[in-house]
Order: sequence, then C-alpha cells, then structure tokens
Amino acid sequence: MPEPDSVAYEVSDGVATITLDRPDSLNSLTVEAKESLLAAVERAKDDSGARAVLLTGNGKAFCAGQDLREHGEALGDGRGLDSTVRSHYNPIVLGLTRMPKPVVAAVNGVAAGAGAGLALACDLRVASDNASFLMAFTKVGLGADTGISWTLPRLVGHARAMEMLLLAEPVGAQRALEVGLVNRVVPAEELADSARELAQRLASGPTVGYAAVKASLTLGSGLDLGNALEMEADLQEQCAGTEDHQNATLAFLDKETPDFRGR
Repeated sequence: MPEPDSVAYEVSDGVATITLDRPDSLNSLTVEAKESLLAAVERAKDDSGARAVLLTGNGKAFCAGQDLREHGEALGDGRGLDSTVRSHYNPIVLGLTRMPKPVVAAVNGVAAGAGAGLALACDLRVASDNASFLMAFTKVGLGADTGISWTLPRLVGHARAMEMLLLAEPVGAQRALEVGLVNRVVPAEELADSARELAQRLASGPTVGYAAVKASLTLGSGLDLGNALEMEADLQEQCAGTEDHQNATLAFLDKETPDFRGR
C-alpha cells in the first residue's frame, strides 16, 4: 500500500497539483512514494477536472532522488535496485511526458538524481532562485535513469549533458536558466504563485492543441522529415475537429478573445 500522505493530490481552477510530501527526507523516493506518485500521475491523466498539472515538493527540496536509506537496506538484503527503474521510474516518466495535458514543475529546492529526472520530464520548469540540479548518479556508481539520458541532452546539448553526468556537480538556478534546464527563475517567495499562475494559464488553453504540441515535439525529433510532416498532418486534423479550434477561429474573425473549453 502507498505510504500515507507521501504524495498529495488536489485539483483547483483546472490544475491538478501533485506534491511530493516527505519534507523530512527531502522528498526522497521510497518504493511507497514512487507508487503514490505513479498513482497521482495516472489520476491526473484521467481527471476531467484537470487541464494542466503542477508537480512540486513540500519543504526545502523538490526531490533528492532515490531514498538511499531504503536502498541501502535493499542492498543488505541482496535486492539491489529491485527493478525499481522498470517498475516505478520508467512508467512515471512516460506518464509525465505522454500526459495529454501540460505539466509544469515548480522546482523549490534541490532536484537531485531521479528528482532531477522528474523535473526534466515535465514540459515547463519554473525554479526558485535557491533551486539547484544535481545529476548525482555517478556519485553512487550508477548511470542515468528517469529518462535523463533522453531529456537532458535535448535540453542542454550532448557536451553539457556529458559534463553534468560525469562530473556530478550542482547546477544553480541561474546557470540552469542560462543552459536551458529551466524556463524561468523567480524569487523563492514567489515560486508557488508564479508556477501556479503559469499552470492556470495553460489550464485555460486549448488542451487538445497542447497535447498535439507535446506529441509532435516528443516524436518529431526521431523521425525523418517526411514522416514528421505526416505526423503533423495527422495531429492537425485531430485538432481541426475540436470545438476549441472552430470557436477560436470564429472568435478571431469576430475580433474576440477565444474561450477554450479543452475539447
């Protein structure tokens, strides 16, 4: 059973807020916390009241990654990682990246290891000015997981990704902004409001169109031009049949502001 209150879930103003809620452990990820997080991501996907998702952490950290205390106990029992990458991290990352709704990460402190991977799997990242990212895997003799081998070089390029993973040095918020790890940096006291305002803006937008943008960017880079064009055509036909597109087109012609309903 999931750990009680290890992950909080609430919906308000069209935004499903998922909060990692183990502040005394820097929101590190136990098996129970990972199961709760996966359940929350799946819930947000199917929640008709949520048109955008906000992922954040409670306390002074976003997420410190794998709970090494629990992991150490597993090593002592001869279980190692005990398939947690395939059973937990992979489906969580796929759930975030394939979410048919925009996902915003509010990075309120350190995002280390798998915690960094969770943030990078989101569509947009707003960081507090005291946030930092640490690709900590090699510090404990591991390679990358939580999709970082895929997301990180797409954000910062191959050379910087290699440096961050091999040297495992912390990247502060301003540097993260400079190299493209995050989209915005705000004062710590403004993070919650700023990230929520962004999520609410997305929640009031064309949800199906946003899903098409996510799908095209996720898949397009792996296709040749001809197949990318075909994919765009398919997605555009789907969007063209929505109420949002039709109503927004009429609103444009009437010089009115469109009212997107997410359908």
